Amino acid sequence: MIGGKTNFLAMKTDDSAVGDLLSSDMKDIGNAVKKLADHAIKLGGLGFGTSFLKWVAAVAAIYLLILDRTNWKTNILTSLLIPYIFFSLPSWLFGLLRGEVGKWIALIAVVLRLFFPRRFPDWLELPGALILLIVVAPGFFADTLRGSVVGVFVCLVIGCYLLQEHIRASGGFRNSFTKSSGISNSIGILLLFLYPVWALVISFI
Repeated sequence: MIGGKTNFLAMKTDDSAVGDLLSSDMKDIGNAVKKLADHAIKLGGLGFGTSFLKWVAAVAAIYLLILDRTNWKTNILTSLLIPYIFFSLPSWLFGLLRGEVGKWIALIAVVLRLFFPRRFPDWLELPGALILLIVVAPGFFADTLRGSVVGVFVCLVIGCYLLQEHIRASGGFRNSFTKSSGISNSIGILLLFLYPVWALVISFI
């Protein structure tokens, strides 16, 4: 009887230890899954923020190009907006313009510029240059630098240059934000900083 009780207690103790071990393992697995979900949500949010700010930056740069061809008309080197758009354009749109669609647009632009120069409007020169740049850019620029910190840094430098040149052309920082002709330009330039600053911040998180 004593031996039987001892064996029974030993089996009961073993089952309890196995149950505790399984419970501990399940708890660890649950914590790991929770941490994985938290990191996935965080990274997904950061990725969405980067993609959204790319759209904002590209639209702001295109908006500034339109202003430059209509009523901005300063000596600021606004052609720098072309490489800015090149580096900040969302990936799917960049891929579309780099494919057959962009090649046809570039061909039409070149034909018009060569054979019908008088019918080729001046305001199409920079957009045409952008399409040509996207189509003919080597893979090193289009695939490697565009998604790297170097491309982000180039965008930041361009934004800083345009801001200081705009402030100088407006006659000071206060005038660039108080004159009716300068507010829209100032807002557009400030929007250029959102994407590169955000991208640099999350690259170091």
